[in-house]
Amino acid sequence: MSTPTSPSDRPRRRRPYAPRVPIAERREQLLDAALAVIVSDGYARVSIDAIAKRAQVARSVVYGAFDDLDDLLLTLLDRQQELAFTRLLASVPDTRRTRDPVDFACEAVHRMAAMLREDPDTWRLILLTPASTPPAVHARIETDRARFRRRVASWIESAPAAEGAAPDPEVLAHALVACAEHFARLALTSGDAIDATRLAGQLRLLLGVIWPAPSA
Repeated sequence: MSTPTSPSDRPRRRRPYAPRVPIAERREQLLDAALAVIVSDGYARVSIDAIAKRAQVARSVVYGAFDDLDDLLLTLLDRQQELAFTRLLASVPDTRRTRDPVDFACEAVHRMAAMLREDPDTWRLILLTPASTPPAVHARIETDRARFRRRVASWIESAPAAEGAAPDPEVLAHALVACAEHFARLALTSGDAIDATRLAGQLRLLLGVIWPAPSA
């Protein structure tokens, strides 16, 4: 008859072993792991433990690369927003080639729709933030949102309006950005999202009041 083993006699479960890698590479690995956790489980489930488990490393490895969870999430947001903002600006048509403001806006709709399809995870990180998102992350997202609104307002201000039309650049920029974010969220979460062609058609109808097509 075998002698029962006591808890101290049982082999301990080994902690994940993380091979030594350059710190920059390690940080990128952990940022990728954090993004994967957020996309699959939401902000509410993201934690140092969850990130370490996804990256298959010990908690101490995460703390060796970042001060705390806020530091890691803000670094992730910086990385993804720099990428997103660069792509967002690239989605804006060249005003030298597209002089008509309505054509300009409608082409931007199609480019932004393509951008969402190419990198949905980055936009989920930015646009699908629940109330449980850390305050520092909310603040960073709102800062970049305001920065983009200012660019839209500047574009509205520079576009010559029809006689008698006096658009308020700040108010119209708020409305256009809010609408763009709403339909982007639909595209990220719903299989019945409204396609870019329909959106561009309605945008042409609305903006045509401010910037009517030149008469033949």
